[in-house]
Amino acid sequence: YQDNRELINRDVPDYIHKIRDNAIEDFRESGIPEHGSENYTHIDLPSIFSNTYKKIFSHERYDVNLNEVFQCNVPELDTHLVLLINGNYYSDNKPIAGEADGIIVCGLAEAMVKYPGITAKHLSKYTSGDSSGLASLNTAFAQDGLFVYLPKGKSLKKAIQVVNLLRANENRMIQQRNLIILEENCSANIVICDHTLSEHHYLCNNVTEVFAGKNSVFDLYNMQDEHNHAKKVNSVFIHQEYGSNVLTNTITLHGGIVRNNIWVNMDEECCENHTYGIFFADKNQHIDNFSAISHNKPNCTSNELIKGILDDNSTGAFAGRILVARGAQKTLAYQSNNNILLTDMARMNTKPQLEIYADDVKCSHGATVGQLDENAMFYLRSRGINKKEARMLLMYAFAHEVIEKIRIVPLHERIEDLIEKRLRGELTRCANCAVNCYQDN
Repeated sequence: YQDNRELINRDVPDYIHKIRDNAIEDFRESGIPEHGSENYTHIDLPSIFSNTYKKIFSHERYDVNLNEVFQCNVPELDTHLVLLINGNYYSDNKPIAGEADGIIVCGLAEAMVKYPGITAKHLSKYTSGDSSGLASLNTAFAQDGLFVYLPKGKSLKKAIQVVNLLRANENRMIQQRNLIILEENCSANIVICDHTLSEHHYLCNNVTEVFAGKNSVFDLYNMQDEHNHAKKVNSVFIHQEYGSNVLTNTITLHGGIVRNNIWVNMDEECCENHTYGIFFADKNQHIDNFSAISHNKPNCTSNELIKGILDDNSTGAFAGRILVARGAQKTLAYQSNNNILLTDMARMNTKPQLEIYADDVKCSHGATVGQLDENAMFYLRSRGINKKEARMLLMYAFAHEVIEKIRIVPLHERIEDLIEKRLRGELTRCANCAVNCYQDN
């Protein structure tokens, strides 16, 4: 950072220099979490980060027409389409048209210059709960990402669909930063689709900050579909104010090593949070999910459901903590993690947690790790369904509970189709991609 500080901070305002300098000092103290440390028991981040990756310290521009190279796997959605490549906002993105005045959708690099009052108020304000150093590392180095701002009372009628692409001629480390701000009485849906367009090794350390203002409604869907050479740490930090309603749903279809972190702070009364996710792992893939949901004020509700299906020699992990602060009475909090192992070699580690400092609450948590129901399998076989099809039907039924939480109907239908293909072993590459990027390497 010190060797490249001038290049990293070129073309950005002084207040960003200070934020980055503070972040690198925080990272200097914390470093990369050690394997086996609290919250990172089942993933060896030091060995992942020690590999050789090319690092880019300035905003990149691309001449290639990505609209001709790539077509997203969920093309039926009537959305505002936004492309990002290697963490950079694509310069040929079409402006958001037909929406209410005052809504801003652009690259974060552009927003830091054009809208310093907004970015200075929110950027790096909601990551304090993460002591791992990964968010600080991202803050120091991230050059660009997605910026969305909705002023008071404005709503997006159509969802924003972010096609998040990795494409390079060498191994790359990517640090992408997204900042999403909904002021009072706003609503929006964002769909993020992660894809790889080349076979090189990638390490992504991405951070998304979300501010949900009073009585705002926000849905964030993330479909992760990358090849086995991709390694990702994806951290989402959500700050909720009075009466806000936030839903996240992360569908991990494919990836070599994936770590999803979600941090939720309900800092005012009557907030509602829904955290859902499902992952599919096979071969030697490792999928790791972590959540920390904090009820800081009374009368807030949270629902969390994470599911996993593991095949071959794959491994998975879940660690979730619900914190009910002192005085946060009338809290309703539910957490569940359910997993299916399809082979004797697959492994799943799960650790649900409740930490409660109030006495008038309703909280529950639980976890299961098992195999497909033999009685259900026997029932289907006795009705003339062959073993392979019966197995697929049971897995799909298991996944359906998470799929049905998707509130955008066309996305719900397309995800159903993609999950069925994944369960059948047909999702070997992005179906509509012009680049031969094999996921089974």
